Amino acid sequence: MIQITKAVIAAAGRGTRFLPVVKGYPKELIAILNKPNIQYLLEEAIGAGVTQIAIIHRHGDPSLKRYFTPDPELTKYLKNTGKTTYLDSLRFIWKKATLKFIPQSPSLPYGNASPVLAAKSFIGTDPFVYMFGDDLAVETKPGTYLKKLLSLFAQKKADAVAAVQQVPWSEIERYGPILFDKKEATRIRGVYEKVPRAQAPSNFTQWGRFVASPQILKSLSTQSVVKGELWWADAIHSLSQTGRVYSLTSPKNLWMTTGDPLRWLKVNLTLALRHPEYQKDIKAFLKDLNS
Repeated sequence: MIQITKAVIAAAGRGTRFLPVVKGYPKELIAILNKPNIQYLLEEAIGAGVTQIAIIHRHGDPSLKRYFTPDPELTKYLKNTGKTTYLDSLRFIWKKATLKFIPQSPSLPYGNASPVLAAKSFIGTDPFVYMFGDDLAVETKPGTYLKKLLSLFAQKKADAVAAVQQVPWSEIERYGPILFDKKEATRIRGVYEKVPRAQAPSNFTQWGRFVASPQILKSLSTQSVVKGELWWADAIHSLSQTGRVYSLTSPKNLWMTTGDPLRWLKVNLTLALRHPEYQKDIKAFLKDLNS
């Protein structure tokens, strides 16, 4: 079985729903508890055995690279004050993975498919994991679900596999509903980005974890920009018409999006309620609020 070691993380968006705070830094650096959003994705990828990670960031913005680069002065200060453990989670990443920072060219269209085009030379001829920067997998052991996604890709000899999760019909217009094969239940026959509820083929949607072969680059090269954006859903849809694209339904409550302030707050509360250091105080705080 081929060992997939590459991942591409999309982190080049404007994050306008988080303005004005993202005027100063990318939304992927907004903290969830004591770590930025994007760090959870790196830990997830490493947990699944992925060791080469490309972060696609906004052109001209060095913030993500600066965050993930060792700072000798800070290290010296922490050593002198006996606080070196505060950087243990970052040292884990530096030890386990090789990071590459790729600016997304302004000549590429806006949209969640463009980061893959920016990473074309990094991808080369290898299959890779693609991760949306504002989608979080909430799990006890990071990488557990992603490992299953990688296993399915190999088992099916797929051109792509997509993480999917059932959502309420009332929310389906926010996402990319899936059309499944009538005979082969896990096979994807279509993905339709942000269509009206009446046109949605199901209330299962793709979310930001994929494993794809380099075939996806061919789909992207001929794809049209729709309403000013290049959609990853359209590339998966196109590939599903000619290739082998499969789905893996994620466990209930695994996927949480952090793409707007309300959902970001929900993620913080969810993780705080699971955290051994914070859960007791948070439960007491929420109880007092409701009393």
